[in-house]
Amino acid sequence: MGNQMDRLSHLSYAEVPTVDPNGLDTDDGPRIGVSYIFSSDDEELEDGCAADGRGKEQTEEEKHYDPREEVECAVYNREECVYEKSAKCANLEVYSPENLLNKCKAGDLVEFVASGQYPHWAVYVGDFQVVHLHRAEVKNSFLTDASQGRRCRIVNDLYRFKALGPDMVVQNAMEQVGLKDRELSWRNSESFAAWCRFGKREFKMGGEIRIGKQPYRLKIFLSDKLSHLLEFQSLEDVIMEKRRNDHLGRTAVMQELSSHFRSVEERKTDPGPGPE
Repeated sequence: MGNQMDRLSHLSYAEVPTVDPNGLDTDDGPRIGVSYIFSSDDEELEDGCAADGRGKEQTEEEKHYDPREEVECAVYNREECVYEKSAKCANLEVYSPENLLNKCKAGDLVEFVASGQYPHWAVYVGDFQVVHLHRAEVKNSFLTDASQGRRCRIVNDLYRFKALGPDMVVQNAMEQVGLKDRELSWRNSESFAAWCRFGKREFKMGGEIRIGKQPYRLKIFLSDKLSHLLEFQSLEDVIMEKRRNDHLGRTAVMQELSSHFRSVEERKTDPGPGPE
């Protein structure tokens, strides 16, 4: 590739053309979301690092989980729903790591959550252990250690793909232990864990060609009746955007969208310069 590409920072919604928040198509249709093709992963913001990027260790109080900050959403590949996180269709209850161990079975996907942090995903492989992508390396850790004080839950049913058998899921995970840096094929812990369970190349970096029409839609649920749509060319990009929203939290996402729609209305009502 020659020169190393600088990491792309995410544009705010004020800079990204999007559709009306009710989620209905307009004549122009949904607009394109951000591409993360040259963007590095969010690992530096996981595992107790501050959201401002300074690397400050978070206290136990800062690792508090607030269910009201969950960003409920769905992902569509053309007309098929391939992912949904909402209180209506999934159990979003979280547990302490010690309590979750009583519920885990080999091959389960585990999500660790805390307010102001990216969610961290892992594959439970049995014997109180998980395999997860952590700071650019696939590691085998005890679930309680991987949690780092965060609450957690089993998330087998968020993605709608057909799962592999438990033995194959565990095998997929264990065979990657020790991979690091340029050997990795996944941008984040969620993509890695989901690939282990479903075996789909779409979870890998470059698993889909970014050309032509954007086949994926991220639908953010704002209320029972209102939603907001963004289109993407790959599942990889959708996951990055979805995780970014999880990191921000519902309040910040709503504020960002509100600012965007105000700026759109201002542009619509601005008469522009008058005649000279």
